[in-house]
This record gives sequence, C-alpha cells and structure tokens, in this order.
Amino acid sequence: MSIHDFTDIHIPVDCHNPAIVRNDKLCIKCGACRRICERDMAIGRLYDMESSRDCPICIHCGQCTYVCPTESISERYEYQKVKKAILNINKIVIFTMSPSARLGLGEALGLGPGAFTEGKMAASLRALGADYVFGTGFAADLSIMEEASELIDRLVNKTRPLPQFTGSCPAWVKFAETFYPGTLSHLSTAKSPIGMQGPTIKTYFAWRRGINPEQIVNVAVTPCTAKKFEIRRKEMNAASRELNIPEMRDMDYVITARELAKWLKEEGIDFAGLKDSSYDSLMGGKTGAEPVCGNAGSVLEAAASTAFNLMTGKNPGEDFLKLHHVPGREGIKSAEADLNGTHIRLALVQGMDNAKQVLEELISGKCEYDYIEVLACRGGCSEARGMSFRFSHENPGIKEVYKEFYQKPLSPRAEDLLHSSYHSRYDDLGPRGIVEKKQYELEG
Repeated sequence: MSIHDFTDIHIPVDCHNPAIVRNDKLCIKCGACRRICERDMAIGRLYDMESSRDCPICIHCGQCTYVCPTESISERYEYQKVKKAILNINKIVIFTMSPSARLGLGEALGLGPGAFTEGKMAASLRALGADYVFGTGFAADLSIMEEASELIDRLVNKTRPLPQFTGSCPAWVKFAETFYPGTLSHLSTAKSPIGMQGPTIKTYFAWRRGINPEQIVNVAVTPCTAKKFEIRRKEMNAASRELNIPEMRDMDYVITARELAKWLKEEGIDFAGLKDSSYDSLMGGKTGAEPVCGNAGSVLEAAASTAFNLMTGKNPGEDFLKLHHVPGREGIKSAEADLNGTHIRLALVQGMDNAKQVLEELISGKCEYDYIEVLACRGGCSEARGMSFRFSHENPGIKEVYKEFYQKPLSPRAEDLLHSSYHSRYDDLGPRGIVEKKQYELEG
C-alpha cells in the first residue's frame, strides 16, 4: 500500500525532494499537477510507483508548482537559511543572479511581464545584506568556452561520440540519467553557468580578493527549481577537492525569483522605489553570452559561434545560424553550420516528450544531428526577446581567468572544476524500468 494519497489524481512528492514540497491539506484534487507531469513533461507516465518502491520519480522542473491553484505544491524555500548566513558576521554572502530571474522578479513584484529589473534587483539584494552581487554573465561565457571546445574535440579528435547534448539544464540531465542512461556519453561534461560560477568564486575569486573560501556562502538566484537539486549533486564540490577543504560545497543555496519576491515582501522592501545599483565585477569585462542566456537556443547559438571562432580565428557573420522548425516536430528546431569546412547539423529540443523522441532516435541510429541543446521547459528559462548578442570569447575577463588560472579550455584544472560526470539512475525505476502509460490512461 502506498504512503502517498490520491496518486491516481495528483502527482506524489517525496518528503526528501530538494526542490518542491507538497501540502496535502491544500490539495483540491484538480489533477493539474498530474496532467502537466504526465503529458507535458512525460515523467509521470514513464514509471510505475509499485516498481519504484513507492518512491516518486522527479526531475525537479517545478512545472507542477506553476499550475497548482492552491499552492498545495510549492518550492522548497531556502531563503531563511540565507538570511541566517547574512546575520552571521563571520560569513561573506555572495549572490549570483541569472538573467531570467531578473525578468521573473519584476513580474512577481507587480512590475508587469518582461520588466527589466537588473538595477533594482542588485539594489534589493544589497538591502537584504549581500556582500557581493554578481551576474552569471562571466560564468555563461566560461561555460560556452568549455562547451564549444568540447564540441570541437568530439568533431576533430573523436574523443567522445556525437551528437553532443548540452548539459546546462539540470532537469534534462536527470531525465537522461533516469530513463536513458545508455546515452550519457553524449552529454556535454561542461557544467552549467551556475555550476561553474560556484567553484570559480571559491577558488579564483577568493584567491584574488584574499578571502577565506570557508567564509563564503554562495547563493544563486534563478527561475529554476531544478537548480536546487543541481547544486546538491555529490560531484558539485570541485572547490572542496581543489582546496582540500572537506564538506565545502561549490554553491550553497538556490532561491528562485518567486522566493526572492516573497522574502522582499516579508522584509517590507519597496522594490519599485529602490535606487538602481550595479553588479560587482567578478573578474572584469562585459559578458558575451548573458544577454541571451536563458532564451531557448541561446546556448546552441553561442557555442556554435565560439566553435567557429576557435576553428577559424574569425567571428561568424550575422547569417551564420538560422533555426527553423522541423516539419511535423513541434518543439524541435534545427540549423546547419559550416565550421571551417566541417559541416554540422544542430537542433534545439524543448520539452521532455520531444527529448524522449530524439533519444529514441539516437538509440535506433536515426539521429541526424551533431549538437543538440535540450531544455526541459518550453521557451527556455526565459521568454525574453530582442536582446543583443556578443561573443563569449571576446570577454576580457574570460581571457584573464584562463591566463591566470584555468590556462586553456579543457585543461586539467578546467576539467576538474568546470566539468562533471553523470551516472545512471535507472535503478530508481525498479525492476519494471520504463513503463509508459497509454494515451487513454492519461485522459482521466
């Protein structure tokens, strides 16, 4: 007998889930969470609770929290722990803001959809007591440098198989680990920008500023609940290994934009009335990737452009990459590019149902792409449009950090701090493995 009630109506949530929590007392049994998990995200229809030993399978995407009308399912809040760290005079609290969170925060605080709030967001975090406030722009550029270099290594040196899938979406990564572990060699080992920002702050930034890394509390502000899971992956302690400081994590906490809005309201901070503040400089220089970081296709475009530069020494033209919809494949776009005579095909895949189709094609030998960006959420982390694009490899800070610390992309130190490895979670499904429900079973 299951310890979870009403599993035929709503999606069960494990009490140890790092990203979301459920309050059954608030559930009105509308089934909205079940529908989005089974139909849109595919997860709920791909396993059997009896086989999984009554343990719910979750990729922590948080889509159920958006559709729940009563907040019966909500994010697992961490801001109280961050608040406690701020009050500790022995701690240096550093916030890292994702560009998508900047947009989401403005909407959550009543400024309207798409309101650009970078200056007020930085000011609000300082009002809460932040010691430093950074954007993810530098780490986004760093991630693109490593991702593009890995793609070239696969194309030219045949070090690992193609296609190369992006690994910056933690929900997608866990989906692949759980349901298709045989394809993990295709995932890029380059960490997400948040995954790279954490160890870089606690090693290089701490060294340059003369800060004891054990005093640093790293906090990421993102729109993504799956980041709460990502920072707790056992391998996300690269700074601990580099500095030989046991138990130290690269990133300590993740709070979402909605969570930050809740915190600001509780503190009585007038967000709209704050005087704009600027971000601190992590390494120096402007970002190339951050203006589009979070948009669907942004990683694909930035990585392909940097790969072109690394192979030719030149920047691509404006018409270098044009994504177009694949006929009959909603949620999938494709493009072609020439990297100094090497012709590659690229794809953008949005939604786990579409990712499942592409993975099935890969297993059957029918996948025709060389590089694939995968996003669990349709539209990416942000629906922002009309932002300018620059090149990651032109960021002066990126050149500096490689010169002073990482040496070059894919160097031993870069591999240790900026790359990761993945492992099979297929056993979590239990002896029956993938059990896909039929369409008529999803119509209830």
